[in-house]
Amino acid sequence: MASPDVVRGLQELESSSAPQQDRPAGYKKLLDQILSSATTSPDFSASLGAFIDSILGDNLGIVAARPLLSTAVDSIRSIPSLETQIQAGTTALRSLEPRIVSFEEQDAQLREMLADAYQSQEEYIEAAKVLQGIQLESSQRRVADDHKVSIWMRICRLYLEEDDTTSAESYLNRAKNLRHQISKPELTLAFQLSEARILDARRRFLDASQAYHSFSFSNVLDEEERTRALSSAIVCAVLAPAGPQRARALAKLYKDERAPQVAEFGMLEKMFLDRLLTPEEVSRFSENLQPHQLAKTADGSTVLAKAVTEHNLLSVSRLYDNIGIAELASLLGLDADTAEGYAARMLEQGRIAGSIDQIERLIVFDGLESSAEGGASGQKKVVAGKGLRKWDSRVQGVAEELERVASMVQSQYPVGFFLNRIRVKADPCGGFFDRPHGPLIIAKKF
Repeated sequence: MASPDVVRGLQELESSSAPQQDRPAGYKKLLDQILSSATTSPDFSASLGAFIDSILGDNLGIVAARPLLSTAVDSIRSIPSLETQIQAGTTALRSLEPRIVSFEEQDAQLREMLADAYQSQEEYIEAAKVLQGIQLESSQRRVADDHKVSIWMRICRLYLEEDDTTSAESYLNRAKNLRHQISKPELTLAFQLSEARILDARRRFLDASQAYHSFSFSNVLDEEERTRALSSAIVCAVLAPAGPQRARALAKLYKDERAPQVAEFGMLEKMFLDRLLTPEEVSRFSENLQPHQLAKTADGSTVLAKAVTEHNLLSVSRLYDNIGIAELASLLGLDADTAEGYAARMLEQGRIAGSIDQIERLIVFDGLESSAEGGASGQKKVVAGKGLRKWDSRVQGVAEELERVASMVQSQYPVGFFLNRIRVKADPCGGFFDRPHGPLIIAKKF
């Protein structure tokens, strides 16, 4: 209940015969009196509610009530105690609710203030719910696109703090419609980071890695933030399903000159070079992962364990032409049936090329990169190289190596050196005389 002094003051103002234009001064004086007892009076919230009810009544017009209400909101914001701010703000919202159409601007100010207080107390869901009540599409006031996006992105980030990606994504999609009309760089960065975090939480690690990597090139961020974004990009690339797409993502990150500066570079290098990962390396890497990145999948394994198993299986396909299922299981640290299941799934999806001989309990790898494209049914078409294709690939490798050696020789001994040797006369034995700036010598015919 409001304090007796406040009730008496409001009654005097409401029954006063003073002109309406003189009443705001009396209300302002009474508001200062109420706020002076904010930290000492137990009736502060009730008194403030009675004050707001009075200025929203018929005693003052809308034009006079709006600045008074804005002053009340600013005064509540200046109260040191967060608990008192929340209590007073909640009371003011209840009083304002019946006439919100006439006071949308003041309602928005009050909700933003209340959200700040909730956020300071790390009550992110409550802060998001308060902001959701702001009227952004209204005929009573014009709201700039930047302000709309800032409110939506703030709600999105608040939900992300509580790992509620479903609610966060709904507000991100609203901001996406106005993304190209944003003029403030900080809003664009907030959008990019929120999108990357949602993709990460949804376990769309390849897309998340690309989003984090693009975010890490922003010149608006300081060096520490860019390095953290690059680190997140590497983590997401490591957790992505093994295959050609992830190989391209790893190559892009490995070639980034900043990559050696982050702690995850060791894991990135081993995966890029298709080296087998040991349990000790995986354990060290998992220490810095987020909870959702260590969540269990449908088969009972963690996201990281599944990614490492698929990577090691891909590495085995690079090392061996064929391997027994029991030996593969030993290398992967799994039982034979689980190892065969991983191999079958990756073969079916086109992430490795080869076949499984279940009679001989043997997996045969083609030794070539698989080329997978989604068809109408979503299945992957695998271009599997057989014996002749393998032979062609190896001949091509030898030819490329020979060309490289020839280029090295040419760079060491330029062509002009050989052109200076002038042939003068072929000898009867099938050779020829050659003069290289000195005495005549006989060169054998090749």
